[in-house]
Amino acid sequence: MKLITLNIWGGHLAEPLLSFFEEKRNVDVFCLQEVYYRAKTAVSDDARTLSLDIFSQIQRKLPDHRGYFKPVLNHSYGIATFVRKDLEISQEGAVSVYSNPSYSGMGPSHSRDLQWIQIVKNEQLYTVFNLHGLWNGRGKGDSAERIEQAKKVRDTMCLFEGQKILCGDFNLKPTTESMKIMEVDLHNLVRLYGITSTRTSYYPKEERFADYVLTSPRVMIHDFKVLGDEVSDHSPLYVEFS
Repeated sequence: MKLITLNIWGGHLAEPLLSFFEEKRNVDVFCLQEVYYRAKTAVSDDARTLSLDIFSQIQRKLPDHRGYFKPVLNHSYGIATFVRKDLEISQEGAVSVYSNPSYSGMGPSHSRDLQWIQIVKNEQLYTVFNLHGLWNGRGKGDSAERIEQAKKVRDTMCLFEGQKILCGDFNLKPTTESMKIMEVDLHNLVRLYGITSTRTSYYPKEERFADYVLTSPRVMIHDFKVLGDEVSDHSPLYVEFS
């Protein structure tokens, strides 16, 4: 199977982004973060132009995929996974891994969910987990909330049998305790392949890590790379596995 994970930056670069999906439509699974679906307003107060129904626009570019949207704010902003229709999906859902009931409605520190989809192929069960980790406005180091989030991600993944792929924008440095918690019994492909950056030229800050793909040991990796397409301030990560 082929998988791409990408933080789409709220669809800020909509035209090249949609062309990217059209060009990559043979990919089996897309795990996306910062997705708007029929939103009336943005959750960011910066000056970027956003695409408030980017989910529907992507779905039109991927007619051979089923889209699964999981909102975390206002029923209209969250994460999404697109899966080719010829793949068998046994179950799908989402679980809360960070809750902030006092969130003001704008900016960082909102609640976070872990999306999961179980795929059966060649009598093998794969569970793909899509995570957009907590952003607290204070960099990508550890915090009590991030460590607790990492533990909930691990606890959730332990409930599933078969092979597992955890991917997304974790909002973490690779050396954090939070990463170590999630890496237990998993292979960190960003580390194993010597990746030096998961950000594009649209991201001006020095910290070059945010996005990861972690796989269980029995997942065979045929290819893994950071794609050069600049369709967000995050780079797309591509993995082919069986």
